[in-house]
Amino acid sequence: MPITTITSRHFNQDVGHAKRAAGKGPVFITDRGRPSHVLLSVEQYRKMLGNKPDILELLAMPEAADVAFDPPKLQDNTIKPATFS
Repeated sequence: MPITTITSRHFNQDVGHAKRAAGKGPVFITDRGRPSHVLLSVEQYRKMLGNKPDILELLAMPEAADVAFDPPKLQDNTIKPATFS
C-alpha cells in the first residue's frame, strides 16, 4: 500500500488528487514540514477499526427484545419541586 505525503497548500489546491491517492493508501498532509493530518478512505478506516460494530449496531441490540423489562412506576412522593435558595 503506497503512502503519499503532500503539503497542506497542495492539499488545499488539489483535494481531488489527495482523495484519489487516499484510495490507494494513507495520505499524510504536512504543515510546515511536519505531518499534521492523515487522509484515509472509508474502507481503510473501517479496516483499521477491525470490524468493530458501529454505534447504530450497538444501540439497535436486536437481542434486547428477549429481555424482560418492567420498571416500577414512580410514586408521586419521589418527585419533588426544585428549590433555588
